[in-house]
Amino acid sequence: MSEQHNQHSLVHANIDADDIGHNTSNNPSFDQILAVRLSRRGLLKGGFSLMAASVLGAGLVACGDDDNSSNNNNNDNNNTNPTSLSFTPVAKSLADALVIPTGYTATVLYAVGDPLNNNIAAYKNDGTDTDFDYRAGDHHDGMYYFGLDTSTNKYAASNADAGLLCMNHENMTQIFLHTASEAATARTAAQVDKEIAVHGVSVVDIRKSGTTFQVNKASAFNRRITAATTVDMSGPAAGDDMLFTKYSPTGLQTRGTLNNCANGYTPWGTYLTCEENWAGYFKTNTASLADGKEKTSRNRYGVAATDGSYGWANAMPADDKCARWNITATGASAADDYRNAANTFGWVVEIDPFDATSMPKKRTALGRFAHEGCWPAKAVAGKPLVFYMGDDSRNEYIYKFVSDALWDAADVGKGVAAGDKYLNAGKLYVAKFNADGTGSWVQLTLSNTSIATYTTYTFADEADVLINARLAADAVGATKMDRPEWGAVNPVTGEIYMTLTNSVSSSSGRGVKTALDAANPRYYADTKGTATNKGNVNGHIIRWRETGDNHAATSFQWDVFLFGAQADADSNINLSGLTADNDFSSPDGLWFSQASQGLLWVQTDDGFYTDTTNCMMLAAIPGKVGDGGTKSVVNKAVPTNANADQTVTTYMGKTLATTQLARFLVGPSGCEITGIAETPDGKALFVNIQHPGEDTTSLTDPAAFQSHWPNGGTARPRSATVVITRNDGNKVAV
Repeated sequence: MSEQHNQHSLVHANIDADDIGHNTSNNPSFDQILAVRLSRRGLLKGGFSLMAASVLGAGLVACGDDDNSSNNNNNDNNNTNPTSLSFTPVAKSLADALVIPTGYTATVLYAVGDPLNNNIAAYKNDGTDTDFDYRAGDHHDGMYYFGLDTSTNKYAASNADAGLLCMNHENMTQIFLHTASEAATARTAAQVDKEIAVHGVSVVDIRKSGTTFQVNKASAFNRRITAATTVDMSGPAAGDDMLFTKYSPTGLQTRGTLNNCANGYTPWGTYLTCEENWAGYFKTNTASLADGKEKTSRNRYGVAATDGSYGWANAMPADDKCARWNITATGASAADDYRNAANTFGWVVEIDPFDATSMPKKRTALGRFAHEGCWPAKAVAGKPLVFYMGDDSRNEYIYKFVSDALWDAADVGKGVAAGDKYLNAGKLYVAKFNADGTGSWVQLTLSNTSIATYTTYTFADEADVLINARLAADAVGATKMDRPEWGAVNPVTGEIYMTLTNSVSSSSGRGVKTALDAANPRYYADTKGTATNKGNVNGHIIRWRETGDNHAATSFQWDVFLFGAQADADSNINLSGLTADNDFSSPDGLWFSQASQGLLWVQTDDGFYTDTTNCMMLAAIPGKVGDGGTKSVVNKAVPTNANADQTVTTYMGKTLATTQLARFLVGPSGCEITGIAETPDGKALFVNIQHPGEDTTSLTDPAAFQSHWPNGGTARPRSATVVITRNDGNKVAV
């Protein structure tokens, strides 16, 4: 073992590798297509303000005029499509506080270390806490609210007063989980056990109390699923020999779910959590592998020769829970070691929040990659179910899954048994975006000659296609995208939106190695401090409409909804005409309100505009695909064009007024704004503030921490879920 990982370092390189490209195929990029016609997340600095400062130790900053006097056209149970926003936009902020509009209140609901039952002590937040199997994990991310019928303890989608909040815990801010004295000690199994437990998922029973919510710690529903929980493998790849491990020699189970980023839900009432940047956790000597399928697969997924980002495999005293992170072949066969452990990650995982005894299931029919999320289209009786997915890494692809089974509302409430019906058999597609504003879905199957005859990798069977979905997508010439992250389906129009966070790299970023195209049309230089970043620095949001409004269709029409940019940027960069009230960079989280139909929320995870503002959340009222026009974008000194100017024509959505796109929230220092859910009546909004203060490098001087949110003073910062409500009791934002 290397000296670096033999010692416990409280600060590691960012394990989220979504800004690292592993796609060496010659497939066209979205930018190349646009050129014919016509980006782990950077750290976002945020300012967060919070009400009840006497309790929480931090101030709430409310900005602008009271929205009670503003136009509100969507109150109570009126689900008409909103036409304008009802709040005054908040200003950009670098404060270590949560900034929200005047007329709103934000309260902390569930923060790192909070107990899930009455038997666990209150969180000390000094590095000595344990029992994370029964506490809130770290790095709160994607989440969903499931209404709860308290008389039957069953799923009740319309209940706005009691529900089960399912939430991802993507990663950890390691320095704040341990004591300062642990910084000089070798990796121990106890330390690693704690870190494994802060990953995963929470299921939390929450009840409305007065105007906000509280965790019901007496509830039997409360539980944690961690990176050590036993999970079933299901679907076409379950039992395949590429999933055999010492833990499960038959390839039918694995331990844990890891690096859970965005999420999804099912129409029958279960939660979908998605495994994103799992590749960096494993120890291996991939560089010594002989050329062949295994090496090709590992390289394509970014499983590199390393001790693992957190050195979990090196913990002493050694035990199997730590050894399983070493995927070097040491035994006579795959059943004798953990060489295949990485193949058991990178999946969509289904969890039944209403059955605390049920085992999560990894749904292999939906393919293996860096899953950012899994978002359903509206379920229609007698039609297949459709789920959209993004692979969050530079130059990766957009996918969708179409079930073989046709939807039957009688399956509501049937848990993972319904998942067996709808998620274990279907068609997996990858997207191609054409230069003329059209697109197509290509099925990933051995019956496709391009996959069956692919010379870079020989697929053994359909299970191999799913386990190595990235390679199958390469084979069919899918379109490279600028880090596809969150998606969302408009409940009014059925159109699908997806964030393309950014693509910046001196070696493989947009316009550098990956040429410009219609869907990714910008290459420009952006200066932050002494650094100059080049490529698609601020990202954009793409959207498409399936042919015939049929989500199972294999063709679509697309345009770009919004381009991120600072307001004072050149018109070839600020293509969407953003102003000081709504300019943003690196869109990430994306979510449509069901209660306020047509209201879209956009969250940012940025490292390029954070000298001006912390990460933020905006509200938008979008139009429809094709409501804009075309735009000729002039790019200067594009490397893929021999440093010459290059003009690219792109398809754009209409420019939105401030009443249609406005900044609603800015977070505390060092945070990312990610994860969003609402009560069915739209009157309570749940938002996650992830890793405030993550750039802190030492515990020596608490006054020097990058953030102290949410407790204030000299406290260690904590990721947390906040509940935002409107003081007049009406729906949020409209």
